[in-house]
Amino acid sequence: MENILHSIYVNMDLFLIFFYRMTDLPIANFLIGTFNLSFLCVIVGELSVSLALKFNKPYVDRITAEIKEKERLSMAAYQAGDKVSYKALNKEATDIWGKGFFTMVAYSAGILWPLPFAMGWLGTRFADVDFPVAAPLSLLFEDGVGYMFTFIPMYILARILFKYMRPYLPYFKGVQKMLDAADNPSHQRTKKT
Repeated sequence: MENILHSIYVNMDLFLIFFYRMTDLPIANFLIGTFNLSFLCVIVGELSVSLALKFNKPYVDRITAEIKEKERLSMAAYQAGDKVSYKALNKEATDIWGKGFFTMVAYSAGILWPLPFAMGWLGTRFADVDFPVAAPLSLLFEDGVGYMFTFIPMYILARILFKYMRPYLPYFKGVQKMLDAADNPSHQRTKKT
């Protein structure tokens, strides 16, 4: 396993180190490189999840349809005064909702899978490098901070930027339309009519 990770990091290094050598200023290179690495992690994670969602769309659609049907039937039973059926159907809807919820949690976690590889690669390059910080952070981090201190905020920034860029990026434009349609089913119905 260690040999596999080493060969992954060597191959990643051939590509990624370019972003860490763009200027003559070492700190600028580190920030530029780390932001590009963060943005690449966002793109790879989003691409992976979008492909998984497309592949599993029939399953997700089936769960969504089952939830709506059970909710409809439970409301009909409630309106008819059949509390036993209402409770049973409501419990079934809740169980199905749980399946859908945990499926979406798995997709959300799937967005993050590139991060350990990126942090592992950063560790091979910058584990021994400490960056001094200004006050008041210097009170907490007397010896400076490592690459993680920069990578995590850069990743959050890249994720925020990607959110606003997604509707304009070639592949992700279609993904955004799919997400918008899933969030607003009435929008989808009005488009069909």
